[in-house]
Amino acid sequence: MKDFAAPPQMPLRPPSDVMRLARMGAMFPTRLSFLRVLMRRLASEEVVVERPVWNMCENGFGHAVYSLKLGGYTYSLVAVSTDLPPEKRTDRVIAEAWDSAYVLYDGVPGAAEIARICASAPKQEAGRFTQRDLVLSRANKSVRLFAHVVEALRAGTQPNADMIRDIGYLMRTTAVYGNGKFGIADRGLIENRPALEGPFAAEMLTVWMIRSFTHDLVEHVGQGTLERRFKRHLGIGNSTGLGMAPFLVNHPVLLNNWMIARETGLARVRAIPAFDADEVARITALAKRAAQHLEEWSVPDPEHQARVTRLRADWADFTHDIHADMALPNPADVIHRRAQTMSLDIQELAAAMVLEPFGALIDGLAECMGDPFGALPVYPKDTSGLRADINACFAWALTPDYTCTDESRQFWYVSEAKQEPRLGDRYAEDGAHLESPLDIGRRIKALHSDLPKTTRPLAEFLMAHPEHGLAIERVALAKRYPYAEIHDNLIARTCLPIDMLRCKLSFFGASKFDPKSDRWTRITLCQGAPLRDELGQGGDDWWLPVFGA
Repeated sequence: MKDFAAPPQMPLRPPSDVMRLARMGAMFPTRLSFLRVLMRRLASEEVVVERPVWNMCENGFGHAVYSLKLGGYTYSLVAVSTDLPPEKRTDRVIAEAWDSAYVLYDGVPGAAEIARICASAPKQEAGRFTQRDLVLSRANKSVRLFAHVVEALRAGTQPNADMIRDIGYLMRTTAVYGNGKFGIADRGLIENRPALEGPFAAEMLTVWMIRSFTHDLVEHVGQGTLERRFKRHLGIGNSTGLGMAPFLVNHPVLLNNWMIARETGLARVRAIPAFDADEVARITALAKRAAQHLEEWSVPDPEHQARVTRLRADWADFTHDIHADMALPNPADVIHRRAQTMSLDIQELAAAMVLEPFGALIDGLAECMGDPFGALPVYPKDTSGLRADINACFAWALTPDYTCTDESRQFWYVSEAKQEPRLGDRYAEDGAHLESPLDIGRRIKALHSDLPKTTRPLAEFLMAHPEHGLAIERVALAKRYPYAEIHDNLIARTCLPIDMLRCKLSFFGASKFDPKSDRWTRITLCQGAPLRDELGQGGDDWWLPVFGA
């Protein structure tokens, strides 16, 4: 059997650097983001999207079905559009009605199944679903832009380009549910299917198909055709809150695999001895595209807009000398090292940029981003080994004084009404006795404090201290999965959940982060992505999309 040597690579950035909330909150999408991976798969299979059902009234209310074949299976999006009174329109999870609802269906639904979905999907968690329903979603219109596009098309003109550029979506989802939520299919049903085996692939497929529906819907109501450049720029908005943040803590192996794939890709690119002329031209073009993307990224919040404005100026300064960097040996490493002298935003933007031209070197890493085998912890034999592992992997957890109010100010819990994660103030609100176990750092330090000075078998210690079972498991996981833990105190007053949200959303492929607080944000997905009739060669070039490209 022929041996295949791994590509050369520089040392990976250490977890102590990468797994900090501030850095995670500065991440950008890359070519390893799940949407990008999915779109490459769709293109490689030359997928054709059909629309066998379009049952819409002139005002755009009714239902539609889109179908495609992917990885040897057929999937259909059933989209249901309803007349929603303005007073019922809200992006909050407490909403009970939406402009539209969706099911990604396993196969092609017949009339009876379509009727069932049309009855249940608008009810969301109050509906009844089956294992044929793979993903459940809902979305609200960007009322101002949707109405403007309809008005322009009915007048025989195109919409205002500035509005298309600045808003960037006709609808925004307020949830995209998978993995058995509300009775839909469990993840196990599809986890081994080609093209859907990767993280959140089914959810990303749903979002991309919803995008096609929003384009068709506005053209149907407007009785006209949008210019292709406008449709390509119109992605899907999304409102995401605290419900997403605990996922990274509760799925440490997945987090490790996502991070280590990205870090390995960066390490490989940094080891490239020299760029050829095409690669120099590509990096130059990407640096300019990033600058234009930053110019088009505006948010209402003054504090976050100030951060974007600083990033624009810093990026201009950083890229001013990038040609000189690319003339030196190991040019990506030179770019990377110079970025370390600047802000975390510049560091993470530069890292995402240098990954972009080198798909042949890193795209295969996407196959390592799932968790097909489950956690495989490495337990020490005794308490001395456990103490050594804590000292080696969890020094960050031993530093805070968790008896201090600022270091234990917040507690995570699950709301009774909506079964969604929430954050409470331990010293001002009731409910701390219902705390979810996301206080990993505090648990590790408590375990460390209870370890005996003399060595004891680990099993004997655990029998005496069963309350430390979770902490021991996390220590055992860290030996095998070095990027599994966030190296910060998640119950401290200074913990900002928005950093966890941005990390996860960047892996989805999100851009144009628009934080509404430190607990929820709006984003855009699929902006710049190929349309359903553009799944051919060259369809993968939409990193940090810009208007008109």
